[in-house]
Amino acid sequence: MYRIVFLLLSSLSLLGCKEQVSSTVGLPYYNEPTFTPVFIKDTGEVTQKITHTISNFEFLNQDSVLVNQSFIENKIHVANFIFTSCGSICPTMTNHMKQVADSLKTDERVVFLSYSVTPWLDTPSVLKNYQEREGVTNKNWQFLTGSKGDIYKLARQSYFAEEDLGFSKDSTEFLHTEHFILVDKTKRIRGIYNGTLALEMNALLEDIRTLQAE
Repeated sequence: MYRIVFLLLSSLSLLGCKEQVSSTVGLPYYNEPTFTPVFIKDTGEVTQKITHTISNFEFLNQDSVLVNQSFIENKIHVANFIFTSCGSICPTMTNHMKQVADSLKTDERVVFLSYSVTPWLDTPSVLKNYQEREGVTNKNWQFLTGSKGDIYKLARQSYFAEEDLGFSKDSTEFLHTEHFILVDKTKRIRGIYNGTLALEMNALLEDIRTLQAE
């Protein structure tokens, strides 16, 4: 859906002057949970115009090692939200994330974070078993667990994981979303994708390469 909006905006820009066309080069930024794309021509204006970034965090990974914001410092990362006992969309999402992660297995500039939305069940050992069962071997892919309140707040208010409909919800309301969120090296959101659709993974890979070239 979001790429359709992006393509429509790009097409409309072709009807304008060359100045307008050049201003849409590169990926948009997303500064609000409505996921309204913001195109910035002058990168020097990013800090002023795009104030939203992913907040600091600290969670345990599948190896019982604390992972915090330093893990994504100056790196591109992709985040999603799953739970290991999910029998609906999560297996598909993990399989699709694996396809992307396998394509970038040797690229340490890109990391992947899968946050558990049932952290009271998904202990590090459970996440480790899930990682092994799914055949995940990319060392830059972390499965994270911790405080439910902290994970839900990070998901909804930092990653906008449920868009504006979930932004004001708290941890009493279950979090379940198919979204993959692409974040650049400055912790700013640059893309959102439907993790259940294989075609969206091609778009995600393309956009990661675009960010790498920035």
